[in-house]
Amino acid sequence: MLETRKSNERGRANHGWLDSRHSFSFGYYYDPDHTGFGPLVVINDDRVKPDCGFGTHGHRDMEIISYVLDGALEHKDSMGNGSVLRYGDVQRMSAGTGVMHSEYNHSSSELVHFLQIWIEPNVKGIAPGYEEKHFDPASKQGKLRLIASPDGRDGSVLIHQDAALYAALFDGADRIELPLAPGRACYVHLARGKLTVNGVPLETGDALKISDEPSVILGQAGQAEVLLFDLPYAG
Repeated sequence: MLETRKSNERGRANHGWLDSRHSFSFGYYYDPDHTGFGPLVVINDDRVKPDCGFGTHGHRDMEIISYVLDGALEHKDSMGNGSVLRYGDVQRMSAGTGVMHSEYNHSSSELVHFLQIWIEPNVKGIAPGYEEKHFDPASKQGKLRLIASPDGRDGSVLIHQDAALYAALFDGADRIELPLAPGRACYVHLARGKLTVNGVPLETGDALKISDEPSVILGQAGQAEVLLFDLPYAG
């Protein structure tokens, strides 16, 4: 099964200081056909104006991943963490029993563009946790770089779910095939550029749901940056 999610079909929230596209139902945007894919429940494509951001607010029992595409994202939380994330940085926050945090554009002159991703955990009521790591472009060029996993292998951030998140940069003749194990599904989100996945052409902001397929094949790329989620079967 291959199901395309076009960029212009996503929900949109424009608050002036924030311009956000929602791949799945979120906030005031509700689409019964797009409420998540397995444990993946949020991909918000956020652009925040200079000196603006999300004030202190709370989460619980959710794995929250921030993937910065451009600019600088400032983070502070009730666990005592404070940092500025830039391109290549990946942040994981396990909300667990509850955490308060804020996210702001660290710059007074440039937009910050990032993806906020929520994955439902397979365990609840854990102590909140935080982790951030940097993945340089060379580690993603022409190959799938594991950036989040349930065991933190290969230097990835650790998430409390049987899911793996890969990032890659593809261009020109770059091509890769990832076997998809029985009982697994895949969600491919194209952050920018052009890419063909299992014969389906995608452009910036598009996504593809994949299930009941033996593998995921990525190629025919044009300056593509892509996130690939290997997930428990969502059928």
